[in-house]
Amino acid sequence: MASPARGNHVWVGSETGILKGINLQKKQATNYKFGDAGLSRHEAVTAMCWGDPYESEIYVGCLDGSVKLFSTEKGKFTESRDCREGEGPFCGLAMLDGSLITCVQSGLLKVWRDASSENVEIQVGPGVCRMRQNPEQTHRVATGGKENCLKVWDLQQPKEPIFKAKNVRNDWLDLRVPIWDRDMQFLPGSEKIVTCTGHNQVRLYDPSSPQRRPVLEATFSEYPLTALSLTPDANAVVVGSSRGDVAVIDLRQGRLVKRLKGFAGSVRAIQCHPALPLVASCGLDRFLRVHNLHHKRLEHKVYLKSRLNCLLLTSRERWEHEGLDSPAELQSDVKEENEDDEIWNSMEVVATKRKAETQPCSESGDKEPQKDKPSRKKKIRKAES
Repeated sequence: MASPARGNHVWVGSETGILKGINLQKKQATNYKFGDAGLSRHEAVTAMCWGDPYESEIYVGCLDGSVKLFSTEKGKFTESRDCREGEGPFCGLAMLDGSLITCVQSGLLKVWRDASSENVEIQVGPGVCRMRQNPEQTHRVATGGKENCLKVWDLQQPKEPIFKAKNVRNDWLDLRVPIWDRDMQFLPGSEKIVTCTGHNQVRLYDPSSPQRRPVLEATFSEYPLTALSLTPDANAVVVGSSRGDVAVIDLRQGRLVKRLKGFAGSVRAIQCHPALPLVASCGLDRFLRVHNLHHKRLEHKVYLKSRLNCLLLTSRERWEHEGLDSPAELQSDVKEENEDDEIWNSMEVVATKRKAETQPCSESGDKEPQKDKPSRKKKIRKAES
């Protein structure tokens, strides 16, 4: 019998070293930890990737240099390996013919073969921010970072990059434009690559053309762009910034299509569903959000208690047709925003009243009206006279 973890739709890595699996239909979130050790920021999850095409395994890269293997079929971590090579956190993980590919911030890209003598090491340059694999040509990866321009590497011929981008021309003051590629992704069916930079630029490169500079450039927001993901039709890209601005940019005309709202912190990871018009995002505000790209509607918002670094979105379709358990078993382990609203709405409203002045009471216990006081005084005076 398959583990309940197999039914999770989104997997999120946190800064406390926990892998979180979220089932959006059941509104359940489950924490998974390797071993019995306590939570530690030294084991923060910085990169993740699927271990196979069936999405039955997840490789989790941690800040301490270890890579852990999680089985969605068994619902637990099954393996941990030491991949401490180079310096800095993992900037990307990938799989190639059953071998793990890692890349760290110092610029060491390594393919871990079964035999250590067959390992492949490439120095891609310091200050790496992201390493991405071409899903159609898995032996090709792209790297980029701060003052480290976009490069495409063929792991079968790793001596030199097969494409190296050229910086754009100087600005209108004739000053050099700094390089800071934060994220990138290959466009399906072509050799084109889209990148986002720490200087709020979205750029499209075409290695098949003789031009090494970007063939299209657009700007968005006034803050560094931190993550991107292609929409299912690959005609647009969803980008997020360090301020929490998220938008859809058209790659054919380089214009802003729409904005997605509801964010309150830096966006660390974005991933679009390969077939459905859904995009998942997470960041430092500790929320996982799933938006509908067609209606811009926020479909799901889940609070996960820890700052979030990366995520994986399942490629399964027909989420609404998946079997659900009985209503008694659909108790959410994670509060969503609408649940908080229901609690506040159910509370009784207490109105503050001014303290009334004490008045004399009659023998029956009822308060005498104020208007009766003068007439009573008159009767007393007549009796005295």
